[in-house]
Amino acid sequence: MSETSAFHEVRFPVDVAFGSLGGPERATEIVALGSGREKRNTRWAQSRRRFDAGYGVKSLEDLHAVIAFFEQRRGRLHGFRFRDPLDWKSSTPTSALSAFDQVIAAGDGETADYRLVKIYGSGATRYVRHIVKPVAGSVLIAVGGAEKTEGSAFTVDSTTGIVTFRAGHIPASGATITAGYAFDVPVRFDTDRLEISLAAFEAGSIPAIPMVEVRI
Repeated sequence: MSETSAFHEVRFPVDVAFGSLGGPERATEIVALGSGREKRNTRWAQSRRRFDAGYGVKSLEDLHAVIAFFEQRRGRLHGFRFRDPLDWKSSTPTSALSAFDQVIAAGDGETADYRLVKIYGSGATRYVRHIVKPVAGSVLIAVGGAEKTEGSAFTVDSTTGIVTFRAGHIPASGATITAGYAFDVPVRFDTDRLEISLAAFEAGSIPAIPMVEVRI
């Protein structure tokens, strides 16, 4: 019986993810001209993350947990949450979350919905990353420098990364909206087959567990 793909709001085992290898990927087309110069163009507005969690498997218990998780996701069929060990929150790695970590927008006095974003770099070439899988209960919001209370002033959809301000709390025109949060990366397994040998594992070989970010 066939199944339709879906996204499961569950997180890959964090202990295994902590030792994973991976990071952002871009798709750049490069054309070499007759003059020796190059013409470069990017095909993606947003980067995509790739990971290999095999490096995080340290025990047979870890391996068992990964196999169970893989089977529940039906291999590549269903997406899931993954915590990037190097980039999982709005602040720097050694700093605590703050409602002033990231500027996400400026109010206009009318709009109630705003997307969480994370900004890399500054100036005209900065990169604005859409955050679509914030961790429930972790989102902090401030408007015009004043912190707001989740539930009474705003709500957060942890499956899309959309912050919605309640009536009476719509940000005024020109008011800076800032946010702090923890987040996961939406991914899927990039294989339908796990090749695991216990003999090789005990000898120090690490199984490959590839994952790739999915667009939400």
